[in-house]
Amino acid sequence: MGNPTAAMLVIGDEILSGRTRDSNMYHLAGELTRHGIRLAEARVVADDHQAIVAAVNEMRTRWDSLFTSGGIGPTHDDITADAVAAAFGVTISHRADAMALLQAHYDRAGQEFNEARQRMARIPEGATLIDNPVSTAPGFTLGNVHVMAGVPRIFEAMLASVLPGLTGGPPLLSQSLRVERGEGEIARDFGALAAEFPDLSMGSYPFIHNGAHGTNLVIRGTDAGRIDAAMSRLARLFT
Repeated sequence: MGNPTAAMLVIGDEILSGRTRDSNMYHLAGELTRHGIRLAEARVVADDHQAIVAAVNEMRTRWDSLFTSGGIGPTHDDITADAVAAAFGVTISHRADAMALLQAHYDRAGQEFNEARQRMARIPEGATLIDNPVSTAPGFTLGNVHVMAGVPRIFEAMLASVLPGLTGGPPLLSQSLRVERGEGEIARDFGALAAEFPDLSMGSYPFIHNGAHGTNLVIRGTDAGRIDAAMSRLARLFT
């Protein structure tokens, strides 16, 4: 059996407009790799109810876990929680435990726990809360979908609380070799090597440095011995 799989759904007009650069996918990919979970797909959708519902339903059935980021704040365009509830066909309401957490947070801050802030306590029926040690407003898990904030610092804190509860697999390992040759020059031999090691993933990533073309060759897998063997062959081919 292979490693568990995961996908990420990034939600927000600000990502698609270019106003905000997403860093959460990069962080998630690294953390999942260390946990032995393969990030197999990432997708970005607008703040559109039907688009979110459709993406959640497609991705949660295709992969073992789905992580979302964005759209769970206090404003009118924060619609992720409602869309996830609709995807699962459950109701959504102000949850007493989430309300209590947020009430205490705003009391400590000397701020009004107003109607807008109460929106962050709306949780789909059957979900469990995801801890938010940064700003208190919780994310939630429903089925295999983990709904988290878009602010990177908060997303990272929420992910840290979710990962220990997920079943991982063998650590996903990688080694790389930098060669001062273009992809067209090494493609045939590199492809033949990949065919000899079908249990490993091999990728080539070109670069240009000081006007010269080169390629980073990366070998990934879970068996350190097999990776070492493939890297030895790779070194003999291209160094």
